[in-house]
Amino acid sequence: MATWLRLPGRAPRPRRPAQPRRCAGGPAGLCAALLRTDGFVGGRWLPAAAAFPVHDPASGAELGLVADCGVREARAAVRAAHEAFRGWRGAAAKERSSLLRKWYDLMMQNKDDLAKIITAESGKPLKEAQGEIVYSALFLEWFSEEARRIYGDVIYTPAKEKRALVLKQPLGVAAVITPWNFPSAMITRKVGAALAAGCTVVVKPAEHTPFSALALAELANQAGIPPGVYNVIPCSRKKAKEVGEALCTDPLVSKISFTGSTATGKVLLHHAAGSVKRVSMELGGHAPFIVFDSANVDQAVAGAMASKFRNSGQTCVCSNRFLVQRGIHDSFVKKFAEAMKTNLRVGNGFEERTTQGPLIDEKAVEKVEKHVSDAVSKGATIVTGGKRHQLGKNFFEPTLLSNVTRDMLCSHEETFGPLAPVIKFDTEEEAVAIANAADVGLAGYFYSQDPAQIWRVAEQLEVGMVGVNEGLISSVECPFGGVKQSGLGREGSKYGIDEYLELKYVCFGASQELVHQDTLQVCSCLRPQH
Repeated sequence: MATWLRLPGRAPRPRRPAQPRRCAGGPAGLCAALLRTDGFVGGRWLPAAAAFPVHDPASGAELGLVADCGVREARAAVRAAHEAFRGWRGAAAKERSSLLRKWYDLMMQNKDDLAKIITAESGKPLKEAQGEIVYSALFLEWFSEEARRIYGDVIYTPAKEKRALVLKQPLGVAAVITPWNFPSAMITRKVGAALAAGCTVVVKPAEHTPFSALALAELANQAGIPPGVYNVIPCSRKKAKEVGEALCTDPLVSKISFTGSTATGKVLLHHAAGSVKRVSMELGGHAPFIVFDSANVDQAVAGAMASKFRNSGQTCVCSNRFLVQRGIHDSFVKKFAEAMKTNLRVGNGFEERTTQGPLIDEKAVEKVEKHVSDAVSKGATIVTGGKRHQLGKNFFEPTLLSNVTRDMLCSHEETFGPLAPVIKFDTEEEAVAIANAADVGLAGYFYSQDPAQIWRVAEQLEVGMVGVNEGLISSVECPFGGVKQSGLGREGSKYGIDEYLELKYVCFGASQELVHQDTLQVCSCLRPQH
């Protein structure tokens, strides 16, 4: 499919044939070798009958056309993954480890070019995009190491003549459905674990950011990942529903992994229930950020800045409600406003000084506007910001609200934008009750210098992840996931690979002598052969 991709303010140019490390010129040029526009199925680049446009959220300009895959392509990708699973599951763990490591190495070699693609299609500031690529690659490194540490158990039963083994085996084909806000990291966090376990995958990236997923496919291919092990089927918003349903109902798919809204997650769960597929989901958040009177206010403000305004507030673990105790409320609000005015700069993600890029689309801006308007109508005060930015329709000013109450939309709905509403509270019990009132529980943060309070609140918060005197909590080594309607399962860490493994119990029944002989034979087979 002939197409092109350009940056804002640059004239369109035809796509060149992909050759490693040959990149388009210019300080913000995108690497031509990584700009893929077709689907990737069974180790081949396959066009679709139609294409859909991808737009730059900063300017609204069309960046390029991408294959609009439908149900037919989705089923073909599942078949390719199913056929590849037979060989991939049988590959030595060391071989899978080595290939994942090569993929990691290639990501690191191409990290600057991959980051520019993220900024071009999502609007994320380039420095943040560079950080995402490193974070993304580290999942491949981590799971390349975990691939060789999938251990079972030997269980000694009460019966002398029996022996029991527990094996861990790959589930099969995993369908991976990812969001636009972390278009690279949300793929590798899932795919790294799946491939390490011996599963094969079909990735459906978000319609806003397909280029990142396809660039990863190009590097996976270069790394030597076998055909059919990693497949990508981009599609438009129009086809997303039918493609998602096809993946969730296909009998050859054994596992669904999804990151996105709670509403969409419920739909996918319904589809997956028909064939009782294994499911892991990272869904919506509504993170509380609690500042107690004992907190170091300057430290709390720094944590609030890091937690709230990363990716212009468009992350599932962004703080969404700021609960500040009465004794330090005024001081916190004043310093928070000063920090926002001093440190935040709205602009195009490719501009060096930019810290706040555009929101992903106008619908996202309208939601922030709605939350601000509702809060003000019910008595909230705009401390700073409060309206669209003059740069364009997808930009919104970083906004701080005070005098916020629990009946306002921003207090019980996830905003997913650069809005920080502050609620004043009096007691620890009140703060915990407000924080836990939500039907979701992904992340939560609080600041305190009281050791006893730290233990109490950390244990009482109904969330999957807690930041204590820390606004940035994500790490490849630590389990990521939520409770209540924020999802099922965990990603990253040593626990993430378990989401793609099935436990099999094997009972050996025989005389004690035979069991002993079988054990010796098994041990003999495990000895190195010279």
